[in-house]
Amino acid sequence: MLDVAMAIEYLHHGNETPTVHCDLKPTKVLLDEDMVAHVGDFGISKILAVSKSMAHTETLGTLGYIAPEYDSEGVVSTSGDVYSYGIMLMEVLTQRRPTDEEIGYENLDLRKWITRSFSGTMLEVVDTNIFSEEEQITSKSEICIASKVELALDCTKETPESRITMKDVVKRLNKIKNTFLEI
Repeated sequence: MLDVAMAIEYLHHGNETPTVHCDLKPTKVLLDEDMVAHVGDFGISKILAVSKSMAHTETLGTLGYIAPEYDSEGVVSTSGDVYSYGIMLMEVLTQRRPTDEEIGYENLDLRKWITRSFSGTMLEVVDTNIFSEEEQITSKSEICIASKVELALDCTKETPESRITMKDVVKRLNKIKNTFLEI
Protein backbone atom coordinates (compact mmCIF):
# COMPACT_ATOMS: atom_id res chain seq x y z
CA MET A 1 0.00 0.00 0.00
CA LEU A 2 3.00 2.30 0.48
CA ASP A 3 4.00 1.79 -3.17
CA VAL A 4 0.49 2.72 -4.29
CA ALA A 5 0.46 5.78 -2.02
CA MET A 6 3.79 6.96 -3.44
CA ALA A 7 2.54 6.50 -7.02
CA ILE A 8 -0.61 8.51 -6.34
CA GLU A 9 1.41 11.13 -4.45
CA TYR A 10 3.55 11.53 -7.56
CA LEU A 11 0.46 11.94 -9.76
CA HIS A 12 -0.94 14.61 -7.44
CA HIS A 13 2.21 16.46 -6.39
CA GLY A 14 5.06 15.39 -8.69
CA ASN A 15 4.30 17.82 -11.50
CA GLU A 16 3.00 21.34 -11.84
CA THR A 17 -0.28 19.95 -13.18
CA PRO A 18 -1.89 17.30 -10.94
CA THR A 19 -3.28 14.12 -12.48
CA VAL A 20 -6.25 12.39 -10.88
CA HIS A 21 -6.55 8.65 -11.49
CA CYS A 22 -10.36 8.65 -10.98
CA ASP A 23 -10.71 4.85 -10.71
CA LEU A 24 -8.26 3.66 -8.09
CA LYS A 25 -9.09 0.16 -6.88
CA PRO A 26 -7.23 -3.13 -6.29
CA THR A 27 -7.64 -4.38 -9.86
CA LYS A 28 -5.71 -1.30 -11.07
CA VAL A 29 -2.68 -2.26 -8.97
CA LEU A 30 -0.15 -4.63 -10.51
CA LEU A 31 2.59 -6.45 -8.59
CA ASP A 32 5.94 -7.13 -10.22
CA GLU A 33 8.22 -10.12 -9.51
CA ASP A 34 9.63 -8.33 -6.44
CA MET A 35 6.10 -7.65 -5.10
CA VAL A 36 6.46 -3.93 -5.83
CA ALA A 37 3.06 -2.39 -6.55
CA HIS A 38 2.48 -0.34 -9.70
CA VAL A 39 -0.67 1.66 -10.42
CA GLY A 40 -2.07 1.10 -13.91
CA ASP A 41 -5.03 1.77 -16.22
CA PHE A 42 -5.29 5.51 -16.56
CA GLY A 43 -8.21 5.25 -18.99
CA ILE A 44 -10.45 7.78 -17.24
CA SER A 45 -7.79 9.82 -15.45
CA LYS A 46 -8.03 13.60 -15.58
CA ILE A 47 -5.30 16.21 -15.77
CA LEU A 48 -6.37 19.22 -13.72
CA ALA A 49 -5.83 22.67 -15.16
CA VAL A 50 -3.05 24.62 -13.45
CA SER A 51 -5.52 27.16 -12.07
CA LYS A 52 -8.07 24.57 -10.88
CA SER A 53 -7.98 22.13 -8.03
CA MET A 54 -11.02 20.25 -9.31
CA ALA A 55 -12.89 19.46 -12.51
CA HIS A 56 -16.31 18.10 -13.46
CA THR A 57 -16.89 14.82 -15.24
CA GLU A 58 -19.65 12.52 -16.33
CA THR A 59 -17.24 9.58 -16.36
CA LEU A 60 -17.34 7.89 -12.97
CA GLY A 61 -15.11 5.27 -11.41
CA THR A 62 -16.20 2.03 -9.77
CA LEU A 63 -19.06 1.87 -7.28
CA GLY A 64 -17.75 1.41 -3.75
CA TYR A 65 -14.44 3.13 -4.50
CA ILE A 66 -15.61 6.49 -5.84
CA ALA A 67 -15.77 9.44 -3.52
CA PRO A 68 -19.26 10.72 -2.63
CA GLU A 69 -18.70 13.98 -4.53
CA TYR A 70 -17.95 12.08 -7.77
CA ASP A 71 -21.26 10.30 -7.55
CA SER A 72 -23.45 13.22 -6.51
CA GLU A 73 -21.84 16.16 -8.34
CA GLY A 74 -19.35 14.73 -10.85
CA VAL A 75 -16.56 16.66 -9.08
CA VAL A 76 -13.06 15.31 -9.71
CA SER A 77 -10.18 16.30 -7.43
CA THR A 78 -7.11 14.75 -5.88
CA SER A 79 -9.25 14.24 -2.74
CA GLY A 80 -11.29 11.68 -4.65
CA ASP A 81 -8.21 9.54 -5.21
CA VAL A 82 -7.40 9.87 -1.51
CA TYR A 83 -10.88 8.56 -0.73
CA SER A 84 -10.44 5.61 -3.11
CA TYR A 85 -7.04 4.87 -1.59
CA GLY A 86 -8.61 4.82 1.89
CA ILE A 87 -11.25 2.34 0.73
CA MET A 88 -8.51 0.14 -0.77
CA LEU A 89 -6.57 0.27 2.51
CA MET A 90 -9.72 -0.74 4.41
CA GLU A 91 -10.23 -3.62 1.99
CA VAL A 92 -6.66 -4.85 2.47
CA LEU A 93 -6.95 -4.66 6.26
CA THR A 94 -10.40 -6.22 6.61
CA GLN A 95 -10.53 -8.51 3.56
CA ARG A 96 -13.97 -7.01 2.88
CA ARG A 97 -14.95 -5.41 -0.40
CA PRO A 98 -16.79 -2.09 -0.27
CA THR A 99 -19.70 -3.83 -2.00
CA ASP A 100 -19.71 -6.84 0.37
CA GLU A 101 -23.27 -8.16 0.69
CA GLU A 102 -23.06 -8.54 4.48
CA ILE A 103 -22.11 -4.89 4.89
CA GLY A 104 -24.74 -3.77 2.36
CA TYR A 105 -27.33 -5.96 4.05
CA GLU A 106 -26.77 -3.96 7.22
CA ASN A 107 -27.28 -0.79 5.12
CA LEU A 108 -23.70 0.34 5.74
CA ASP A 109 -20.71 1.26 3.61
CA LEU A 110 -17.26 -0.12 4.45
CA ARG A 111 -16.26 3.01 6.37
CA LYS A 112 -19.39 2.93 8.55
CA TRP A 113 -19.01 -0.81 9.11
CA ILE A 114 -15.42 -0.36 10.33
CA THR A 115 -16.36 2.61 12.52
CA ARG A 116 -19.23 0.65 14.06
CA SER A 117 -17.09 -2.47 14.55
CA PHE A 118 -14.15 -0.44 15.85
CA SER A 119 -15.64 -0.14 19.34
CA GLY A 120 -14.11 -3.42 20.51
CA THR A 121 -10.68 -4.74 19.77
CA MET A 122 -8.91 -4.09 16.50
CA LEU A 123 -8.80 -7.80 15.82
CA GLU A 124 -12.59 -7.91 15.42
CA VAL A 125 -12.29 -5.73 12.32
CA VAL A 126 -9.08 -6.80 10.60
CA ASP A 127 -8.54 -9.88 8.46
CA THR A 128 -7.40 -12.76 10.66
CA ASN A 129 -4.93 -13.83 7.95
CA ILE A 130 -2.81 -10.70 8.46
CA PHE A 131 -0.98 -12.58 11.19
CA SER A 132 0.20 -16.14 10.70
CA GLU A 133 -0.67 -18.73 13.33
CA GLU A 134 2.93 -18.77 14.58
CA GLU A 135 3.09 -15.00 14.82
CA GLN A 136 2.35 -13.57 18.21
CA ILE A 137 0.18 -10.49 18.16
CA THR A 138 2.01 -7.82 20.11
CA SER A 139 0.89 -4.43 21.30
CA LYS A 140 3.20 -2.95 18.65
CA SER A 141 1.45 -4.88 15.88
CA GLU A 142 -1.96 -3.86 17.23
CA ILE A 143 -0.85 -0.21 17.27
CA CYS A 144 0.39 -0.61 13.69
CA ILE A 145 -2.96 -2.00 12.53
CA ALA A 146 -4.93 0.61 14.50
CA SER A 147 -2.80 3.37 12.94
CA LYS A 148 -3.54 2.03 9.46
CA VAL A 149 -7.27 1.83 10.17
CA GLU A 150 -7.19 5.40 11.50
CA LEU A 151 -5.32 6.49 8.35
CA ALA A 152 -7.93 4.81 6.14
CA LEU A 153 -10.70 6.60 8.06
CA ASP A 154 -8.90 9.95 7.62
CA CYS A 155 -8.69 9.29 3.86
CA THR A 156 -12.40 8.57 3.58
CA LYS A 157 -13.94 11.49 5.42
CA GLU A 158 -17.23 12.63 3.91
CA THR A 159 -16.14 15.96 2.45
CA PRO A 160 -13.10 16.45 0.19
CA GLU A 161 -11.89 19.41 2.27
CA SER A 162 -11.67 17.29 5.41
CA ARG A 163 -9.51 14.55 3.86
CA ILE A 164 -5.75 14.45 4.15
CA THR A 165 -3.48 14.69 1.09
CA MET A 166 -1.46 11.87 -0.44
CA LYS A 167 1.69 13.59 0.86
CA ASP A 168 0.27 13.15 4.36
CA VAL A 169 -0.66 9.53 3.60
CA VAL A 170 2.91 8.70 2.54
CA LYS A 171 4.38 10.44 5.61
CA ARG A 172 2.06 8.57 7.96
CA LEU A 173 2.64 5.18 6.29
CA ASN A 174 6.40 5.67 6.55
CA LYS A 175 6.03 6.62 10.21
CA ILE A 176 3.90 3.52 10.86
CA LYS A 177 6.43 1.34 9.01
CA ASN A 178 9.38 2.80 10.91
CA THR A 179 7.62 2.47 14.27
CA PHE A 180 6.67 -1.13 13.55
CA LEU A 181 10.17 -2.07 12.38
CA GLU A 182 11.91 -0.53 15.43
CA ILE A 183 13.54 -3.18 17.55
